[in-house]
Amino acid sequence: MRIRAVTEDELPLLTELERAAGAPFAAIGMPEIAADEPPAPEELAHYLERGVALAAEAPDGTVVAYLLAEPVDDALHVEQLSVHPDHARRGIGRALLDHLARTTDAPALTLTTFAEVPWNAPYYARCGFRPLADAEVTPGLREIRRKEAEHGLDRWPRLCMRRDLRS
Repeated sequence: MRIRAVTEDELPLLTELERAAGAPFAAIGMPEIAADEPPAPEELAHYLERGVALAAEAPDGTVVAYLLAEPVDDALHVEQLSVHPDHARRGIGRALLDHLARTTDAPALTLTTFAEVPWNAPYYARCGFRPLADAEVTPGLREIRRKEAEHGLDRWPRLCMRRDLRS
């Protein structure tokens, strides 16, 4: 597997990959998440300019996972990490997170996630993230959570998590 930057012409592929990665939510009683339309390529383009957009390639060159991140407050915020279900449980998501951790100057990575979905908060805890207490949630993360609530994501328990990268 090779990790590299996403190219502009691959943005439509990320949308399709996100649809596939969202499908398993239907099986755990979250069909609205599975049916949620991913961001359009035009919306993803700003990660190429003002953030981080990483792709994980299978040996045949197929993009099987991606990670999007951007600065939020004092950290690099992981906005999206998606692995195609056909390639899940092979360490690809962790490899993307570890690559990001090694290559950023930020003191930490943050994300928001579903608290009770096995491949969300429990998975991220295994990858070194910890849940943030309410007093630790920064203004930028509060704004992200506000937008998530407006989008209806608070129907299921959510939380903010952080992975400190420097001692």
